[in-house]
Amino acid sequence: MKTTLLILIVAALGAAGGWFAGQHWKRSEPSAAQAATGRKVLYYQSAMHPWIKSDKPGKCTICGMELVPVYEGDKGFDVTEGLVTLNTNSINVIHVQTAEVRRQPLQRALHVAGTIEDDDTRHRILSAYVEGRIEKLAVNYIGAEVKQNQPLATLYSTVLLAAERDYLSAALKMEAAESAELRKINEQLLASATQRLRQLGLNDQQIEELPHKKELGITTEILAPMTGTVVARNVYEGQYVKEGEKLFEIADFSTMWFQFDAYERDLVWIQPGQKVDVTTPAAPGKVFAGTITFIDPNIKEMTRSAKVRVEIPNPLITENGRPHRELFHKLFAEGIVKVELPQVLAVPRSAVLAAGQQGLVYVDKQGGSYEQRAVKLGRAGDEFWEILGGLSEGERVVTTGNLLIDAQAQLNQSAKGAGETGAPPAHPGASPESTSIYPPLTPSQSTAARSFLTLASSVSKALSSDKLDDFNQQAAKVHGALPELLKPFEEAKPWHPLLDKIEAASHLETAADLAAARKEFFPFSQAVVDFVKQLRSQEAEFKSLKIYQCPMANQAVPGAPPVGFWVQTQPPLRNPFFGAPMIDCGTEVKP
Repeated sequence: MKTTLLILIVAALGAAGGWFAGQHWKRSEPSAAQAATGRKVLYYQSAMHPWIKSDKPGKCTICGMELVPVYEGDKGFDVTEGLVTLNTNSINVIHVQTAEVRRQPLQRALHVAGTIEDDDTRHRILSAYVEGRIEKLAVNYIGAEVKQNQPLATLYSTVLLAAERDYLSAALKMEAAESAELRKINEQLLASATQRLRQLGLNDQQIEELPHKKELGITTEILAPMTGTVVARNVYEGQYVKEGEKLFEIADFSTMWFQFDAYERDLVWIQPGQKVDVTTPAAPGKVFAGTITFIDPNIKEMTRSAKVRVEIPNPLITENGRPHRELFHKLFAEGIVKVELPQVLAVPRSAVLAAGQQGLVYVDKQGGSYEQRAVKLGRAGDEFWEILGGLSEGERVVTTGNLLIDAQAQLNQSAKGAGETGAPPAHPGASPESTSIYPPLTPSQSTAARSFLTLASSVSKALSSDKLDDFNQQAAKVHGALPELLKPFEEAKPWHPLLDKIEAASHLETAADLAAARKEFFPFSQAVVDFVKQLRSQEAEFKSLKIYQCPMANQAVPGAPPVGFWVQTQPPLRNPFFGAPMIDCGTEVKP
């Protein structure tokens, strides 16, 4: 036993002595790197995060990689703004994928909704030209199909009867005239009588037939002025009518107008002559082909939209022995405007972050390095986005994993800013005005903000309830409500960066399923939360608004950051990213 204890004590003393000698040698001898090269080491630097420097060997505090010695006379690693470097493992873990920037056709299918109207240029109201009594109705129901000059009713009018007799008398006198001078006078009288009959509602054919009638009769037929459908009948048999009183209304339904509102951002895609496929619940499964014939040049200020007209043939068909039109007046309908533009420089839509007038992309610089690049965006197609500046043909941009790369870039900037100035800088894409002092809200601004945030909360509520139809209905209102929010803030420039983010993210498309709806909702919700955070910090009336965060939103919205935020006007917490399966997942973000 004593022997064993003695051996342990000797071993411990030997180990302690070795450690002491090693430490003494390190302090007294130059570093291994310096000894190997014979040059002085200025500092040690992280190759992946170049702003991380140290005066002694060690590991990067961000990625854990060994720091690289920088010798006297060497430049070291450049600190490039917005450059993110990832190792091979990280690239594989976040599934980074890239696509080439190239010229290609830009396709867009615009989904629109509107109503089926009749052709305004072929719509007539038939009024009484002269007072009288309706003796008989030839058409006595609404919906009757009539042809031009078809009798609609017969009218007894003493005024009209007297004018007809004056015409016949003038015609007989002209035929009986013996001299040229007398004949000329009678011709003038006949012309005057003819003009009088036209003013009382008779057409030329009715006037020409008067002399050939065996008996003049005491009634006159009221004829249809055009071919079409009777859409209104305002008289009955035996009714006495006065001059100017409305009798019938006729519309030509052979060609219908599908009219829809196009938002100003979509007008760049729409031109007269384009084909539109129109569908309506009244004719399930059938597609009506139409052509855009007119775009209203006047923009509605409240909705920022213009009326577009599509002409659709609507021939008369016969079913069960009765003729009718397949498209009815005032039907609700939906349309798809399919557009293909000539080749333009474009990137996949998934490559663009912070979509707005200026977007952000990450360019693959090879070797695991990705450069943040501001780009000027043009038109947004279904799958690709037009690039007007910032990228060259042949470069490659990140299409999958760019949200996580962007998050790493912000962490890098924060770490760099903290190391240099003691405070993290703003996001590289942020506006310089975002650090301005926000002025107090005016009453009109408060009202506009409160109304818009109520709508944003209702969009969140629809998703938390897993109601896709409710989401699409509420989302469709967002773009229309945007002008009401922005207008009161026109002169409040410090608020513009926050509102610009909302505007860029508020174009919510109609979603086919809940997964697509949540993907549309995510950037919109984050922009709204930034706005609400500032409101809560300075406006007492908005402190009751609730902000919640979900720690694993990326599991519900692929490609999104892990943490997602949303706003509710009132508790309890209802998670819009997961809905019913994890309805209460999250925590409240206190003011």
